[in-house]
Amino acid sequence: MRILKRADGNWQAMMRGGVLSFAVLAAACTQQPRRVVTTQAPPQVVKPEPVKPTVLPQVEQNRVALLVPLTGPNAALGQSIANAANMALLEAGERRVNLRVYDTGPGAEAAAEKALAEGARLFLGPLLAPDVRAVAPIATARGIPVISFTNDASLAGGDIYVMGFQPGQSVARVVSYARSRGIDRFAALVPSGVYGQRASTAFLRAVEAVGGHSVAVVNYPHDPAKMVAAARQVTAYDARTKAALRAPAVRPDGTVAPVATRIAPVAFQALLIADAGTVAAQLAQPLAQFGAASGSVVLLGTELWNNEPALANAKGLRGAMFAAVPDGRFASLTTRYRAKFGGSPSRLASFGYDSVLLVNSLAGNWAYGTPFPKAALANPQGFAGIDGVFRFTPSGIAERALEVQQIGGGAITTVSPAPKSFGN
Repeated sequence: MRILKRADGNWQAMMRGGVLSFAVLAAACTQQPRRVVTTQAPPQVVKPEPVKPTVLPQVEQNRVALLVPLTGPNAALGQSIANAANMALLEAGERRVNLRVYDTGPGAEAAAEKALAEGARLFLGPLLAPDVRAVAPIATARGIPVISFTNDASLAGGDIYVMGFQPGQSVARVVSYARSRGIDRFAALVPSGVYGQRASTAFLRAVEAVGGHSVAVVNYPHDPAKMVAAARQVTAYDARTKAALRAPAVRPDGTVAPVATRIAPVAFQALLIADAGTVAAQLAQPLAQFGAASGSVVLLGTELWNNEPALANAKGLRGAMFAAVPDGRFASLTTRYRAKFGGSPSRLASFGYDSVLLVNSLAGNWAYGTPFPKAALANPQGFAGIDGVFRFTPSGIAERALEVQQIGGGAITTVSPAPKSFGN
């Protein structure tokens, strides 16, 4: 109890001391700066709205079959044509055409039947004449047009169209140009076979059409000895030599003229060699020996020379001329082709590209599920392509605007540009 009393006795004093201590503590606390802690909320992450893919409207497509060899000896050529055809479709952005490729290597007839079963309404190709013959009755029975790549004009007609380069057009163009340069006496060397026969007929017609004179036309097989004999024959070397032997040998000054100097020049000013450029280069040497060297006569070639750039350095063909489709756009195609596929396209790859361009140009007038509008192929203004402008004649053969090129100085240059349009 005493402790309690003592505690009670000091209670007031203790309270006064406690209050004083609390007041001092409170005063000390109010003198310190307040520390304010601000908690920053993390930045709000806004999730972007998912990008919805652009969905192009569905387009009804007409199916087109490209018939080319993808196997066998012509596989590389067929693949080159197919690649170029697909390039044309992609570059044009045409979505109304469904192009499918069918291999004619195992058989063109089977390829055509498969294409028809899958709904094809137009055939591009085939490439080879026998394949066109196999496909023609199948396509004709179903009313399916065939835009073939052969150069066999005899196959054209009805629903069959021929896009291949025609020797007759090339011969007519180069003969006409030579005539415009004052040449009026012509001769020709033509190979045996169908191509030579057509070139020979075209040559005679072309010379007559321009008011020229045909001095000689000589055929030859691809045999070295017989080719030399043909060169001797077309130049009439033996007859000219005999005439020289009969001519006076003594000059006015009393000297004797050698027989070679007494041989008269050949009777023609221009000579057509309707064969590949390499064959023409082989014939150039005996022709020079028999008095028809390049320079003394103008050598003329056909569209076959257009696929042989090495001819630029053929000395025996210096000054020679030939007519062919223009090459400028094909050079551009080659650059794009290499970038996409690697390697170089065949010169005939332009058939694939141009045939698809033709279809694309008519796609807007080809209603889905209807026959291909083949009447539009008769457009007299024609179509533009890698190989320049072309149009189909009433017989179904592609008529082309050709340029004339000349060999010389290690280059092949254009001396007469191709027309950019048809005049009528």
